[in-house]
Amino acid sequence: MKRMTAQEVQEYMKNNKDVSIIDVRETDEVMAGKIPGAVNIPLGLIEFRLPDIDKSKEHIMVCRSGSRSGMATNILESRGYNVINMDGGMLDWDGQTE
Repeated sequence: MKRMTAQEVQEYMKNNKDVSIIDVRETDEVMAGKIPGAVNIPLGLIEFRLPDIDKSKEHIMVCRSGSRSGMATNILESRGYNVINMDGGMLDWDGQTE
């Protein structure tokens, strides 16, 4: 599994404007703030939403602490997606939120 820290994701976003971030937290958690531009797909819906996830792009998976996003990363990797888990999740995120 590929991994990045929250700080590495922030740097990556500065240098790559077309970054795909998928936040796998529950909708009520996301309402408290998410990374700008992140798409919310709760972990329990990942397998149902596979057709909505562009297989040709790289995706950074995010949750509160990095655990659920790690599970989502494993699910997507097993289906041939190019994904990176953000270790530490939103608990480690000190960048902007929306």
